[in-house]
Amino acid sequence: MDLNGTAAIVTGGASGLGAATARALAASGAKVAIFDINAEAAQTMASEIGGVGIECDVSSSDAAEAAIAAAREAHGVARVLVNCAGIGPPGRAVSRRGPLPLDDFRKIIEINLIGTFNCARLAAAEMLELDPENDDGERGVIVNTSSVAAYDGQIGQPAYSASKGGIASLTLPLAREFASKGVRVMTVAPGLFATPLMFSLPEEAQKALGESVPFPSRLGTADEYASMVLYICGNRMLNGEVIRLDGALRMAPR
Repeated sequence: MDLNGTAAIVTGGASGLGAATARALAASGAKVAIFDINAEAAQTMASEIGGVGIECDVSSSDAAEAAIAAAREAHGVARVLVNCAGIGPPGRAVSRRGPLPLDDFRKIIEINLIGTFNCARLAAAEMLELDPENDDGERGVIVNTSSVAAYDGQIGQPAYSASKGGIASLTLPLAREFASKGVRVMTVAPGLFATPLMFSLPEEAQKALGESVPFPSRLGTADEYASMVLYICGNRMLNGEVIRLDGALRMAPR
């Protein structure tokens, strides 16, 4: 996929992995639309990279449809979608306060898993109707964000792990469905990364978590995630797979 002049959408693009990805895509010449629940932050980031910021609750069908339409109006139909929107508050299934409120579990599933599928289905519907871009007949690329928690979920992560496991499991069936029309689907499963969620922890805790990574023994950076997204966009043979980006980390139970 040649990114120069290509319309791209990044959900959760106002901060963390999404913001780094939006910057990297823009630096490669893409016309980037940033979807984020925080409209002001989305517009601030868009101003920085020369893109467009659009308020969007990815778990809402109506909101996502409106955001896709606004992005199309600004830049044309997107050939690239990167789904980074997500939340990850911890919560045991049963704690001292009793069973985890079902709405807490449902919210994480709705934003992380349903939000990813929601934006993927809407963006893909438009990508499939585009003219092929190259000799392979490629029309678009969708990159989703899972987590090593999909495989090594810790105590207190049942909702988060379930949501990220669902995203990993979406990868192959979507790739197979869209293959005949030249739309690729890939997923990145980051390990421990320096993101706003990580920054909420004490500095000592961040250091200890970074040292638990075999190599390199540190937290991953958002730029390293973004570089993986760019590589996926550029390598047409990458399709239907989940890539762990984790420095060989295998998380302990707690």
